[in-house]
Amino acid sequence: MNVRASPVLSDNCCEVAIIGAGPYGLAVAARLRAAKVWVRVFGRTMSFWRQHMPRGMQLRSPWIATHIAHPLDHYLLDDYFGEIGLPCPELLPIENFIGYGDWFQAYVAPDLDTRTVTRVEACHGDGFRLILDDGEKVFAKHVVVATGLLDHEHRPSEFGNLPRSLVSHSSEHTDSEQFCGRHVVVIGRGQSACESAALLREAGADVEIICRGNLVWNGDPATRGTLRKMVRPLLKSALIPPSQVGPFPFNWLVESPRIIRHLPQQARDRLNKHCLRATAILWLKSRLQGIPVSEGRRIINARRDGDRITLTLDNGSRHIDHVLLATGYRIDVKQMRILDPKLRERIARHDGSPVLSASFESSVSGLHFVGASAVTSFGPLLRFIAGTGFAARRIAQCMLYRGRSSRITTASSASVLS
Repeated sequence: MNVRASPVLSDNCCEVAIIGAGPYGLAVAARLRAAKVWVRVFGRTMSFWRQHMPRGMQLRSPWIATHIAHPLDHYLLDDYFGEIGLPCPELLPIENFIGYGDWFQAYVAPDLDTRTVTRVEACHGDGFRLILDDGEKVFAKHVVVATGLLDHEHRPSEFGNLPRSLVSHSSEHTDSEQFCGRHVVVIGRGQSACESAALLREAGADVEIICRGNLVWNGDPATRGTLRKMVRPLLKSALIPPSQVGPFPFNWLVESPRIIRHLPQQARDRLNKHCLRATAILWLKSRLQGIPVSEGRRIINARRDGDRITLTLDNGSRHIDHVLLATGYRIDVKQMRILDPKLRERIARHDGSPVLSASFESSVSGLHFVGASAVTSFGPLLRFIAGTGFAARRIAQCMLYRGRSSRITTASSASVLS
């Protein structure tokens, strides 16, 4: 069958296919549907949050920066809590945020296709072919990849050859109680490491944190310089940017991803590194009381010792039951196995991440990336829920412009033929 003709002849096609039904996928779907763009959404609602984050976790982002974006500012967290009859909490538990995502999806994507997209292939000439887990094929002119951090967890090389039963990434567990009574070392010093350690201790595990640098508490006055101590009180809460991503004054620049994209790549890299460095929110500090923290340590070796593991550090050894890697994520197009290998090869990248245009489009025409995959191009905001509105607006503008251009081209061709 002629590939160009297939989307026209088949009912199983769409203008835009969104892969992923987390905050970014749902926000893009809401914006495109408001613009009357023919869109289909694939995936299970909030699947990464549900399957790869620990129960009991509390979101660190401010309330105002945790709403999933909607073009009319509908379906806010406040609306959700009002509908379920609960007061808005001071700290948002992940279970409530997942419930909010389910509720949001029911309004903006009630026809969500929960089948898994196993492969995305480029059609010869135009568009993409999506192969689903049941073998069905769907054709789309554009694809928006909104799969977030899935499959991008960072595992330090020291632990590369050790089994998951002894060394696992924090994204592999939702239940801390399985470690009750066991000696667990958490590697890392950011929010994930500190909260994982707190949850493990509260679940009955014997916990220790080991990290290369020192713990840095976000919001701790002792970590700020003299200038910040003087200026911050003058700003007051009314002048603090909504998302609160990064330290002052860079957090103001983070709020403008459109400007960040025009910076030289080297400047973007420095900004991302500075604003996304490992920190933990100050309200976690009290929950770590009594947990040993080995700061400034270097891991020399990690080896299996029967059903335990021996860690050799620069100051001695530890014999423990399990290592939990809270070492974050590193986006790498090569790990996006959902994309056909030939398609992956065509994607221009910087440090593993796709290089994106102003409309979040990669070097492959019609293939867009949102969320964490867009941080290299647009800055730290795209790592957080607060970036859903900007990404959705830009993609919708692109689709509307191309649709309008297509209609103009078609009309011009028709007038010439007549």
